[in-house]
Amino acid sequence: MGDRCDGCGSEVPVAGGIAGIWSVSGTKTGGMTLEFEDGTEHFLCFSCIEALPDHPSAADVAALPGGSDS
Repeated sequence: MGDRCDGCGSEVPVAGGIAGIWSVSGTKTGGMTLEFEDGTEHFLCFSCIEALPDHPSAADVAALPGGSDS
């Protein structure tokens, strides 16, 4: 199970939670939710996070391949 990246739209695995409590497989999280200085929050995969500038905004997320402006 996972969430969709707000930048590229890829399905991103999210570790933890009750769904995997009895699983012995080591699922690694592939992204995280970031809160930007403009007050917006975005769940992004690590590749999209690396592509952002130092002080990102919602417009930077939309400009990523697969973002809402693509």
